[in-house]
Amino acid sequence: QVQLVESGGGLVQAGGSLRLSCAASGRTFSSYSMGWFRQAPGKEREFVAGISGSSGRTRYADSVKGRSTISRDNAKNTVYLQMNSLKPEDTAVYYCGASDKTEWGLPPFSVYQYDYWGQGTQVTVSS
Repeated sequence: QVQLVESGGGLVQAGGSLRLSCAASGRTFSSYSMGWFRQAPGKEREFVAGISGSSGRTRYADSVKGRSTISRDNAKNTVYLQMNSLKPEDTAVYYCGASDKTEWGLPPFSVYQYDYWGQGTQVTVSS
C-alpha cells in the first residue's frame, strides 16, 4: 500500500498564498503520477493539478492555471502544490492522490485513475 499525508492547509486571506505538501510512504515508485484534487462541501472531488513520475510533465485545471504550480521531489517522496492569488472559491479540502497510469505521458485528471488517497488538508480563503 501507498500512504499519503497532506499538510500545509490553513486559513488565508484572499490574494494570499499557501504551499501544500504531500508525503508518500509505502509502495511508492518514481513512475507514479501524483495529483492534487479538491472537494468543497456538497460537491464532487475535482482535479486541480497533476505531475507524472518519469518525465515530470504537468497539467492544471483551468480554474488554477497561471497561479498554481505543482512540483515533486522524488528523493523525498513528496509532491507540492504552490497556490498564489487565492480566491474564496478555492476553499475546499485538498487531497493528494497517486496513480500508476499516465495519459500520453501526462498525469491523468480523472479521480478514477488514482489508486491511493490521503486524508486531505483544509484550505479556507476568506474574503
